[in-house]
Amino acid sequence: MRAPDQAPSSGLSDIAADVLARLRRLHPRVHCLTNAVAQTFTANVLLAVGATPSMTLSAVEVEHFVRGSGALLINLGTLDDERRRSMTLAADAACDADIAWVLDPVKVDRSGFRADFARTMLTKMPRALRLNAGEFEALASAPAGRDAIRLFAETQSLTVAMTAGTDIVSDGRDIVEIGNGDPLMTRVTAMGCAESAVLAACLAVEKNPLNAAAAALLLFNIAGEIAAERARGPGSFAVEILDALYNLDAAALRQRAKVSQ
Repeated sequence: MRAPDQAPSSGLSDIAADVLARLRRLHPRVHCLTNAVAQTFTANVLLAVGATPSMTLSAVEVEHFVRGSGALLINLGTLDDERRRSMTLAADAACDADIAWVLDPVKVDRSGFRADFARTMLTKMPRALRLNAGEFEALASAPAGRDAIRLFAETQSLTVAMTAGTDIVSDGRDIVEIGNGDPLMTRVTAMGCAESAVLAACLAVEKNPLNAAAAALLLFNIAGEIAAERARGPGSFAVEILDALYNLDAAALRQRAKVSQ
């Protein structure tokens, strides 16, 4: 558990700027076991923020890749047999090597089998869980809201980052709400998957999971706002957000941040 003086508050934009600077300086490698439709976009997003992606799914390689990574993302989007086996091996390797990892339990509200697998993965000590309201309710068996998110984070000993109209991040003690973002972010495939990868990248350079998760959501959503101002629709938005992430700076983060506790 982090010390009380480490909690983000109105200074989250400064925390996010510092995390982004470390990403650009250190170029941590993030190993991603992710949705088949998300791999290329996720890799490009990681490169845009300064991280280095790797994506192998091979069960004979994945443990080696994870052990040499700064962080791991496990995304349940296309949950085929090969991915399930590799996800289990990858999570075990991350736990054994004390490497931070993020679980993105995509569509657990649509399949009991998928939800059961996600609950098994939660026992392997992810540092953070990024999901939407429907996915949260399926895993927590409770309506999505501040108190339920805080309680679930506390009982699972992780940081929960729930994305919605207003994003909510909690480590079981503190809560941060982020009001940035743009509706076009819901119109491009793999946007949420890529955001989870950015969260993993932030965990690779920031030991405090609450700071890492809140910073990741803030910088990604502000980049989304900037991209939407330049885009003509979803197609150009997918390109513009890569440029926005690449060019994002501390001034934009401070000027645009909509953060509350």
